[in-house]
Amino acid sequence: MPTSRESILAALHARLSALAATALRGDVLPERVPSTGLLILRDGEPGEPEVTLSPLRYHYQHRAEIEAVVQGADRDAAFDTLCTSIGTALAADRTLGGLCDWVEAEAPQPVDLPVEGAASLKAAVIRVSLFYATSDPLG
Repeated sequence: MPTSRESILAALHARLSALAATALRGDVLPERVPSTGLLILRDGEPGEPEVTLSPLRYHYQHRAEIEAVVQGADRDAAFDTLCTSIGTALAADRTLGGLCDWVEAEAPQPVDLPVEGAASLKAAVIRVSLFYATSDPLG
């Protein structure tokens, strides 16, 4: 049985996989970026939990990261569309089907990355806070 953390990250990846962009989890940047864009979910850090007693609960603000990448002549508009689609997907269900208490994304800080012999990439890391509680820090 997967842990709460893994269930939440898998649900977030599934939510991203429903978008038009290709969604990967923990992979390296491929040689080619699909025309619809690319999303790579990084598991991130659960951070130090706040602990409550009776019953014992560990409350996490887990910070996962989504690397969003587009390439092409109209990359500014494509990047904006990609970020908007991520925001819409997260806003549709802030609890990821009841697996966590809340999901909140931070605004991206995009950068243009030159690629020798090809169109530049526009990319950003979008940090996503996943608020959840569990009875065991390893479970």
